[in-house]
Amino acid sequence: MNLAAELRQFAAQQQTRRAFLGRAAQGVGTLALTSLLNPAMLRAAEGKPDRWPGVVKPFHFPPKAKRVIWLTMAGGPSHLETFDPKPKLAAMHGQPMPESFTAGKQIAQLQGQKLLCYGPQFGFKRFGKAGTEMCELFEHIGSVSDEICFVRSMTTEAINHDPAHMFINTGSQIAGRPSMGSWLTYGLGSDAENLPGFVVLTSLGRGGQNQPIAARQWASGFLPSRFQGVHLRGKGDPVLYLGSPPGVSRGQQQDVVKAVNALNNQHDSVVDDPEIAARIAQYEMAFQMQASVPELMDVSQESAKTMELYGCKPGDGSFAANCLLARRLAERGVRFIQLYHKDWDHHGGVKDGVKFKAEEIDRACMAMITDLKQRGMLDETLVVWAGEFGRTPMSQGGDGRDHHNAGFTIWLAGGGIRPGLVYGSTDELGYSAVENPIDVHDLHATMLRVLGIEHTRLSVKFQGLDARLTGIAGKTITGILA
Repeated sequence: MNLAAELRQFAAQQQTRRAFLGRAAQGVGTLALTSLLNPAMLRAAEGKPDRWPGVVKPFHFPPKAKRVIWLTMAGGPSHLETFDPKPKLAAMHGQPMPESFTAGKQIAQLQGQKLLCYGPQFGFKRFGKAGTEMCELFEHIGSVSDEICFVRSMTTEAINHDPAHMFINTGSQIAGRPSMGSWLTYGLGSDAENLPGFVVLTSLGRGGQNQPIAARQWASGFLPSRFQGVHLRGKGDPVLYLGSPPGVSRGQQQDVVKAVNALNNQHDSVVDDPEIAARIAQYEMAFQMQASVPELMDVSQESAKTMELYGCKPGDGSFAANCLLARRLAERGVRFIQLYHKDWDHHGGVKDGVKFKAEEIDRACMAMITDLKQRGMLDETLVVWAGEFGRTPMSQGGDGRDHHNAGFTIWLAGGGIRPGLVYGSTDELGYSAVENPIDVHDLHATMLRVLGIEHTRLSVKFQGLDARLTGIAGKTITGILA
């Protein structure tokens, strides 16, 4: 008798009388009927994870996108050195910031200090047929700017890194809420057979402060844990402890997984705990990932032309390499792919810092959009580029910028988004969003809309309330929809 059979026999002996009678009443006939009506319910017995189908059935709207690739520029990129030209601020460089802009406003680390205008550190030029003005450093993104919608009127509630990350990821500054990737996989499920529906990739930059990011930013909160993001590392083992121990074959590993899940199933029949089902699914997924993750990370089959397009080397852990992996994940049906690129926190040295950032992300962002379009995937993929906030038009420490939440720039491309558009604007000094201001809840509502979901209808009962990604706010930004 193998290990799985022994453990199943032991578990059966430990069943309560009530559980035994309940299971006996269901009988073999019920199991057979289940296998005919819903074969997916028996996948676990075959060693295949049962894919979550999603709760949004049918779609609330015809979906324009199938998946999301979210490019997180962690640390807060300056809109004034990237995508929001401010000639008036340049003309006022070194002059006192008018109090009419800042009086009574929330400022992170410049409270009580003399506020001086700090002009953009690079020139701006027009790109594409639409003539979108962008910082001259971002030539590659400029080359695909006609595929992009730039939103120059983004705002957020938070002014410091951790709460701002929590807010743009979960819609709340307080930890413990589900992330947007978790909400999306809960709502729509995933088309990936042997990979998680929500994957996170991280890369480290240079030229800024290395602000930490935390796993709670991609956690599932009060949703079952099967919906949390899975962090894949770009260097070394993609997932720690995923491989089988030395001397243990894949068949033996599968035997253990089946045995453990048999125990979990027996226990679940007694206590009926949803988290046990999540645990079973995670064990099965982890076993499948032992084969699927190495295949995912092996880019040897990618053409030399593709590798040159991204400008990366296999396994170098760069943002560019992660952009290539994001495309490969998208091809394999992963629903939500989130990339974090760190070191955008330029309290000092913003000029050199943004120059470093452009070298790290400019070509890769262009490559991803170009690659997706060449493969016919851009129209069904929503790409979002965003930091947790922006930077002040005032200087900090002479050559840097403080955190800023009253107005900054993000951009979107792909499924359901109107290309070649500049939406909204900040004032002449780049301090506040004044035309078509939007907030994080609006962005989340719009993201869900292009994926076929009405944001007010995707909710879960939590602590007596109908909790949702957008809270009690949020409106769809119809002006950016295709």
